[in-house]
Amino acid sequence: MVKRHSSLPENPQVITDVETLRAFCARAAEAPYVAVDTEFMRESTYWSILCLIQMAIGGDCRDGEDERDLSCVIDPLVEGGLDLSPMYELFANDRVLKVFHAARQDLEIFHHEGGALPRSVFDTQVAAMVCGYGDSIGFENLLQRLTGASVDKGARFTDWSIRPLSARQIQYALADVVYLCPAYEKLHDQLEHRGRAAWIEGEMSGLLDESIYNVDPMETFRRIKSRNAKPRTLAILRELAAWRELEARRRNLPRNRVLRDENLLEIAHHVPDSVGALARTRGLGKRLAEGSQGQEILKAVVRGVAVPEKDCPRPTQKSDLPNGIGSATDLLKVMLKMKCNEFDVAQKLIASSDDIDRIAAFGEKADVRALQGWRFEIFGRDALRLRNGECAFALNGRKLMLVDVPDGSAP
Repeated sequence: MVKRHSSLPENPQVITDVETLRAFCARAAEAPYVAVDTEFMRESTYWSILCLIQMAIGGDCRDGEDERDLSCVIDPLVEGGLDLSPMYELFANDRVLKVFHAARQDLEIFHHEGGALPRSVFDTQVAAMVCGYGDSIGFENLLQRLTGASVDKGARFTDWSIRPLSARQIQYALADVVYLCPAYEKLHDQLEHRGRAAWIEGEMSGLLDESIYNVDPMETFRRIKSRNAKPRTLAILRELAAWRELEARRRNLPRNRVLRDENLLEIAHHVPDSVGALARTRGLGKRLAEGSQGQEILKAVVRGVAVPEKDCPRPTQKSDLPNGIGSATDLLKVMLKMKCNEFDVAQKLIASSDDIDRIAAFGEKADVRALQGWRFEIFGRDALRLRNGECAFALNGRKLMLVDVPDGSAP
């Protein structure tokens, strides 16, 4: 056995038929892990166009095994199409770890295309946050810091839907998985050495929660910024956004190609009850208002108007947070930065700004992940102590530190 993926193969394997794909996936099923990446286009569609899939088989080479056979680019846009079922069978094999970098968009594509999420997933971007490489580090920077290697990003903005693919495109695409293998192995070793392998298990479970990839049309209105909107306005906006979501899926267009957010807000605020009133909506136009889309928009308005007052959505506010917590919040943010520097872990992974607000306001009653599991051990416990006056900051030279407050001395 010898270590593999020391460099890119000179003649990469491009898979365009199902039998070759089946053979590759059979070999991958014997490996401990497989690195996966995709190239896709989404500028003019609702659903991503899957243009290319790259995979590299992890672990060691067998004696005499050609390293070229252990990585590939898979072309789903080959003339006549390509049956990807062998790949999805591999993804369903929980004995083989599927390694991605910044997996969310790739998983969304596979969930839509294949009808299910891969099982047993590892995201090197999340692992990098656990190991102190900052928030949401890009693969190129992570690879440089882990291995000293660099990748050619000259083909990053290419049109991946055009065929034939150039040799440079194929090499670029393959590099992201070939070099992902040593990056994963170094991160894995760091996690094991520092006893942090369990830290990312919950993050991986979150990535594989199908609910985040199944968008409820009736919830899409929450993505639209609607300051000071009244409940009735939000009820109408909810119906309009749900209509737009379903229309965008049906026509496979980006949401804002169907109707822009500001148009939806304008309609929800002015509540047009006729084609003429709808046509006067800024930026909408008479032609759209008089057409079939105009009729559907007016029906959505009627549905929103008919929602009982008690069932209208309420604006999302932080009204449950008491006044006067600003100073406590500021101190907790200082502690978060201090603790993350001390433990060499990304702040984004420990607590959000909303988490900090809630700890300042409610203490141990705050329902936030920063007060659970390993996050509690490295931050939450001392955050509560600081909030409760049981410890304080002190400077030792230039170093910020925590000191215990003697019993009875805290207000």
